[in-house]
Amino acid sequence: MAKFLVTYHGAGAPRNEEEKQQAMAAFMAWVNQVGSALVDPGAPLGGSAVVSSEGVAHGVAVGPAAGYSIVEADDLTAAAELLRKHPFIGRGGALQVSQTISPA
Repeated sequence: MAKFLVTYHGAGAPRNEEEKQQAMAAFMAWVNQVGSALVDPGAPLGGSAVVSSEGVAHGVAVGPAAGYSIVEADDLTAAAELLRKHPFIGRGGALQVSQTISPA
């Protein structure tokens, strides 16, 4: 099985405590649905910096990530299928899934 990095983009943070609780309940329902395929549930992300050959710039690269998770699946298609019912999508966000590559 391969591991896949999932980054969360868009949707914005919940605006109040009620929305935060609803979002967390929906996320936990999804966590229970995918079971052991979720290797690391990840965490929301805060401020960021872009590090490149130009130096360090505070802000975001193209399409800032709002959070991450790591899932395990047979291939990219299977990983994407695990994410189809993720509640973040229902809030207007998008998920990018990328296979991780182990160092040789």
